[in-house]
Amino acid sequence: MEPLMLRAGTRPSQLALTQSRDALDRIESMLVGIAFEMVPIASVGDADRTTDLRDSPADFFTRELDDALRGGAIDLAVHSAKDLPAPMPEGIDWFWLPWREEPRDALILAPGRTIADLPSNPMVGVSSERRAAYCARTFPQAVQKTIRGNIGERIEQVDRGDFDVVIMAGAALNRLGLEKRITSWIPLEELEVPEAQGYLAVTFREGDRRMMALRNLFVQAVTFAGAGVGSKQNCTLATLHALRRCNLCLHDSLIDPLLLDELPPHAMATDVGKRCGAHSKEQHETTRLICECARQGRRVVRLKGGDPGIFGRLAEETDALAALGIPFRVIPGVSALQAATTGTGMLLTRRDVSRGFVVLTPRVHGGGLARCDAAMKDLLPVLYYMSIKAIDTVARQLIDDGHAPETPAALVFNAGGDNETVVKTTIGGLPGEAASLSTKRPGLIIVGDVVPYAYATDLGALRGQRVLLTCSDAIQQKAVDAVVDYGGKPLPYPLIRLECRRAFPLRWEEYDWLAVTSPSSVRALMQLVEDQKPDYRSIPKIMVCGRGTADEFAEYGIRVDAQPGGSFSAEALVELAHALLKPGDRVLRVRSDKAGTDLAEALRSTGAAVEDAIIYDNVRVDHEELPGFDVAFFASASGVDSFVAQWGADSLKGKTSVVIGQPTARAMERHGLAPGIVARESTIPGAIRSLAEFCVSQTIAE
Repeated sequence: MEPLMLRAGTRPSQLALTQSRDALDRIESMLVGIAFEMVPIASVGDADRTTDLRDSPADFFTRELDDALRGGAIDLAVHSAKDLPAPMPEGIDWFWLPWREEPRDALILAPGRTIADLPSNPMVGVSSERRAAYCARTFPQAVQKTIRGNIGERIEQVDRGDFDVVIMAGAALNRLGLEKRITSWIPLEELEVPEAQGYLAVTFREGDRRMMALRNLFVQAVTFAGAGVGSKQNCTLATLHALRRCNLCLHDSLIDPLLLDELPPHAMATDVGKRCGAHSKEQHETTRLICECARQGRRVVRLKGGDPGIFGRLAEETDALAALGIPFRVIPGVSALQAATTGTGMLLTRRDVSRGFVVLTPRVHGGGLARCDAAMKDLLPVLYYMSIKAIDTVARQLIDDGHAPETPAALVFNAGGDNETVVKTTIGGLPGEAASLSTKRPGLIIVGDVVPYAYATDLGALRGQRVLLTCSDAIQQKAVDAVVDYGGKPLPYPLIRLECRRAFPLRWEEYDWLAVTSPSSVRALMQLVEDQKPDYRSIPKIMVCGRGTADEFAEYGIRVDAQPGGSFSAEALVELAHALLKPGDRVLRVRSDKAGTDLAEALRSTGAAVEDAIIYDNVRVDHEELPGFDVAFFASASGVDSFVAQWGADSLKGKTSVVIGQPTARAMERHGLAPGIVARESTIPGAIRSLAEFCVSQTIAE
């Protein structure tokens, strides 16, 4: 079957063609049945070699490509990200690719010359205000002159003596294989570079669902999180976890500043808060900033005071992301409502005193005041707790009180849980809906004009699919985070539990090598270390089967000594071991009770003395029921066996299955099942990314 061919525009320079082809090749390797044809299109900036770039229009290098997009001549265009104008022109959408080349600028002199060889008043070629300012500081006696032309032409001008020194972006030189022409790098602290320098960007027609789907491989779900109110102590664990993972926090003013201490060292924090009469940013600016940062591939947390859904302008920000097809999630928070009532003893519900409450604001759009009388209160949405069994009575009383039977209403079961169910109906339809559903789960009734609204859930690469995560608790969080990033609904449902054999004695000073093939083995090993406290200085050299295991060791501050360079598997580790081990080397191979002896036997074939040690057990975890799901992810053969034992192989029919590697795939085959997706990289993030790539390929080809 012929692949779907997409036309990718690019400028015709050698640099543009080279970097575009490299980027498109990378994207093609992620997708199934999709290919790219490059279409060179000259920009006005390519034709005009005289205008000083400092005086050029913002779309000097993008205008013609934008026109080609709008006219349908091409499907996408690849640019140096720093060439994109701000704001973007009407009808054009965009995103950054994640592969950043060297961001620094570099000094270029003629071959064989150094900075010490420059004359007292060198001729310096500059092309931007920031580079001109750097030259004025570094070469105060220099004569500055505008330089134009592509990379090769600029180097030629230096070589023939038109300029003594020029400044160029290191990324361009590296991409063209000209890094040897760099005389010296300019440290970032001496010359700041544009945030976009070193990145590539893709532009496309606004609303093109194929390109919006492609973008979802390179953006991460935005998190809207409630900071709680008052003290950091009122922040939820979910919000703290989001803060610890983000690289950009856009926060309100009314939060506890101590929450920002939870950000990683590399993360940025920007105050976008509003107070009466003093806005650090207008709402439309904040919304635009969220959308731009998400397109750049940042992991954004929008941290709102209290609960983001209560007077927090949340809908404006989520609607903007939904319009772009960018996924998001919302974490509720403790609001002033709870702090001022539950926290003070003025309980809003107290037996024989109050069975409910009303919450509203006198403020309307623009800051004006609105009425708050009884008639206004009758128009507000109403929530009924503990009401499912009394639903007939509630519906009848609402109609008797003057509410039209067509008034929107909803039933919400197990709110916030993995099996949350929302049924939308009308007041008149409430009794019938409740009768058709199980009423064993806790439920709420919501009545009012808010009911028709909902967050968009079919966003991101995974388009809101419910992903059953069967892996052990120890690695659940990594899987949950990856599914959330790609716009899926994670269903943490561990089917195995890891139990460390704490009686195993750690005497690793007796070994030359330690062989470890899974993150779970690392955690069990480190549990033994915590219990027995051996001398860290006696740790033998460590070989692992792949990056996931190496990363797990890194969590404990331990660097591994050897891992396969390509394929991550036990087979690749055996090949590596044959190159590393010598006859007589002593190897400790640690594993679970289910892993088997094959690897130990293969390691013995090198002539090494191998102890095959079981340090933990895979114990099956049983569940009463199987939740509804679209995708099942298996990180081990034990997880497959546990699933089939509890619900049978037929439960996976019509579902997408993802496995982390070939051993897990073989376990499915033993049960007569064919895995839908085998991870290209045998790690938790790699497996979920393979699922995302599969889903995006399907969406583009639809």
